[in-house]
Amino acid sequence: MDTRPVLFLDSGIGGLPYCARFRARNPQERVLYVADRAHFPYGPKDRETLTTLLASLIQELLAYAAPPKLAVVACNAASVSSLEALRRRFSGFPWVGTVPAVKPALMESRTRRIGVLGAERTVADPYIRRLADRYGADCGLSLLAAPDLVELVEYGFPARFGLSSVTPELCQKITPYIAEFRRQGADGIVLGCTHFLFLRDAFKAVAEPDIRIYHSVEGVSRRAEALLDQPGLRAGAGAKGPGILLVTGTGPLEPAWRDRGACFNLRVLPWEALQSPGALWERGL
Repeated sequence: MDTRPVLFLDSGIGGLPYCARFRARNPQERVLYVADRAHFPYGPKDRETLTTLLASLIQELLAYAAPPKLAVVACNAASVSSLEALRRRFSGFPWVGTVPAVKPALMESRTRRIGVLGAERTVADPYIRRLADRYGADCGLSLLAAPDLVELVEYGFPARFGLSSVTPELCQKITPYIAEFRRQGADGIVLGCTHFLFLRDAFKAVAEPDIRIYHSVEGVSRRAEALLDQPGLRAGAGAKGPGILLVTGTGPLEPAWRDRGACFNLRVLPWEALQSPGALWERGL
């Protein structure tokens, strides 16, 4: 039995739906979600800068806490840019990346064209095109960056809208992107940023039935579970794993973080809590 937490990492709240899905399927597991408020957003950063930031963040975390038994990079931009470097540097535990759901979208496309909507770093990285060539070399690929939607989610939840809300405001923000994908003949849109899971129902309301929406939340959870199925990595049956939302950055946390923690049943702590004895599960980390 291994009671160490599963680590989830994102620049902000984008990975919370991924963490929530994992917890729903694995309620006995502890989770530690790190929201890197100090460096939000990750999307505009180049590969080298982002990799350096993430490595420094993990290094500081490990200086005050025991290593997790599994780490999930719950961010597409960080996954396509930095996952392999993190695996090499921190090889003492397995890593799971968040890869846009390009494969199923390609395999199910009738028009042989799909769209990927993500942060700047994600759509600029050659990883996405390599993925498309691997699973659908005959299929066209349209890539659009939507940094405005990333910020809309980060600063709008939960005060302005709830998880997977469908409001006139959200539909109006989403419509130009879907219209462009539709103009290019795409019959599938891949949500290539974890923040966009908060907008999933609005995307479906505007795009369907002629354009299908794809995301990777189920695939990421299944991959994490498969790695935990190695002998001795699972927490004991019947246990109930607590969850912590650890937020980086200086200064007091905005009230929205308390509300976000409540929405996802996570105890919210500032980054400084790492250095406070007893703050994280009585130093159980």
